[in-house]
Amino acid sequence: MSKFIGEKVLMRIFTGEMKKFGHIPLYEALVDLFQREGFAGATVLRGVSGFGSHHVYHTLKLLELSADLPIVIEVIDSQERIDEILPKLDEMIGSGMITLEKVNVIRYTQQKQ
Repeated sequence: MSKFIGEKVLMRIFTGEMKKFGHIPLYEALVDLFQREGFAGATVLRGVSGFGSHHVYHTLKLLELSADLPIVIEVIDSQERIDEILPKLDEMIGSGMITLEKVNVIRYTQQKQ
């Protein structure tokens, strides 16, 4: 096992689950982009309720099939890698918000045998 301890950048992308990039959900397109670009990983979190800049409240209702719930995509990498990907994100994200913050990371990886 190897262990990395150091500083990285956490990027959070806030959007809605109904947002599209072309014909596919934006969050799927973003995860695909991060995978193609060689990022270590990306996580998509689906919120149960929330609102954005338009102050329209979205919530998960039992009988509501299309709630446009909040989606957060999280990616952790170096500041340089995040800076490199931002222009591509500018082209993909029509509306939403991105936050960046420095984080201390402890990452464990298995040695290949």
